[in-house]
Amino acid sequence: MTNVFNKVIAPLQRIGVAIGPMQLLTVTGRRSGQPRTFPIAVIELDGGRYIFQAFAKAAWVANARGAEQAGDCVTLHRGRRASTARLVEVPISERPPLLRQLIRTNPRSGANRLVTNGLADAPTPDAVAAAADRIAVFRVEPA
Repeated sequence: MTNVFNKVIAPLQRIGVAIGPMQLLTVTGRRSGQPRTFPIAVIELDGGRYIFQAFAKAAWVANARGAEQAGDCVTLHRGRRASTARLVEVPISERPPLLRQLIRTNPRSGANRLVTNGLADAPTPDAVAAAADRIAVFRVEPA
């Protein structure tokens, strides 16, 4: 299902159609060294911008960690606009409040997806917060 979604969202974003919080994240592949592009949602919470892992073993997470370690920037495309940013992984101890707020302020389908994908045990704010060690969270910072 993820690949089908990606195959629809990515081309729309590339031609300038912005959909909800979706953006295209381009990050250097940790093994290949080649640019890799993934559709992701950038969510605004408490004045910050965050990207939350929604799928187990998401390749973008490993690549974002590699970019952070290397001090590399990423590119975020929204419609026809692109911006350079740094992704900083939020420590596990700081994730629960962000995850609770994410579930409280976004459509229930997002919480259900975390359960379906094996990242959380239930689609409730507390259950998702309890899964903080399994859900990567990155803060988007200016480059």
